[in-house]
Amino acid sequence: MTRFAVVAPPLPGHYNPLLVLARTLAARGHCVTFLHMADAARLVAGRGADFHPVGQADHPPGALDAYVKRLSAPTGLLGLMGTLKATAAQTHMLCRDLPAALRAMGAEAVIADQTEPAGTLVARHLGLPVVSTATALPLNRELSVPPPFVPWPYDASEKGAFWNKGGYQITDLLMTPVRRVLAAHGAAFGLDPFADGGFSDRLTVAQMPGGMDFPRRELPASFHYGSPWRDRASPVPLDGAGLPADDGRPLVFCSLGTLQGARADLFVAVAQAARDLGVRLLIAHGGLLPPREVARLAGLAEVRAFVPQGEVLQRCAAAVLHCGMNTVLDALAEGVPLVAMPIAFEQPATAARLAYAGVAQVVPAGKAGRRRLKAALGAVLSQPAYRQAAGRLAQEMAAGGGVARAADLIEQAVA
Repeated sequence: MTRFAVVAPPLPGHYNPLLVLARTLAARGHCVTFLHMADAARLVAGRGADFHPVGQADHPPGALDAYVKRLSAPTGLLGLMGTLKATAAQTHMLCRDLPAALRAMGAEAVIADQTEPAGTLVARHLGLPVVSTATALPLNRELSVPPPFVPWPYDASEKGAFWNKGGYQITDLLMTPVRRVLAAHGAAFGLDPFADGGFSDRLTVAQMPGGMDFPRRELPASFHYGSPWRDRASPVPLDGAGLPADDGRPLVFCSLGTLQGARADLFVAVAQAARDLGVRLLIAHGGLLPPREVARLAGLAEVRAFVPQGEVLQRCAAAVLHCGMNTVLDALAEGVPLVAMPIAFEQPATAARLAYAGVAQVVPAGKAGRRRLKAALGAVLSQPAYRQAAGRLAQEMAAGGGVARAADLIEQAVA
């Protein structure tokens, strides 16, 4: 039995797959504890893992809601810098408070998501074995691959490498608040926080399959692509209603994830495009749309707060998604082609990879008008190549081993 500590950003997109991993490890006799600000306990409660709060002094109740509000309302460069400063404050808190917390709980190994570098740094400081997880796009750098925050296509030429190098330089500049925090704590620990890219040298295990990434030449042997980490432990209610009745028309699913579900303007544009094409549209807004917007959309589409996503996608001809990794993986696991409508953060980079894989038409949210969406959705529905490419990825994921293989690799890495 191993006492695992999990360190990741306290957001559903990261915690949900990691909780599936935690339940799988717990079923094998291990103990798994998530550590972060006290507000994050609500993401873990009753879901098969323990929780240990840290940072009560500077992350009091309400801190997580304030952070999520920042993330859900990007406001240009100033807004981005404010978000990065808030992210750096979390990394500082974890670097400061995790050592004592990990000692107190008797942690024997750390599972650190790539998107929170404090986990790997503190584990190395304490001499604990650490493994990295990539619940979103892998963050491993190489000049032949665009940074995981830009919408650039893959370009293997010297020109592509030049642009990628510049992109990484800009990324480092924007990430200065976080890098300064890591440099300061690394110096205090006597460690280089950026060694091995800031990731584990034992193991990095990703949710996404290799077929969804750009071609890679420099990944370490310890890096493993995979397939979605899912189980049946947390069924999603259907708002008291059944699945949409089949009326013979193709069904299209639209979701903007757990942060952007209040974007009524985007839902309306998608709904108008779907109506123009004569297809049924099911919208899931995550409980974020106010009643007046739900009523506004009700005449154009079927609107729900939550749906059992996997079950819905099994019946879909296509999906319109904001490119959050978990929903994208769920759709592709069912062989469903996509209209990728990225909004912020790593979503444009995910969309670029989906286009390269041939499974999606890309319409950035800033350009997502009725006409563009109609053309993109019409192409995805009418051209068999998109569904064929999605089917190939579905086959790759079906053979990828899912969360069981991820747990196997983690057990071997810390043994």
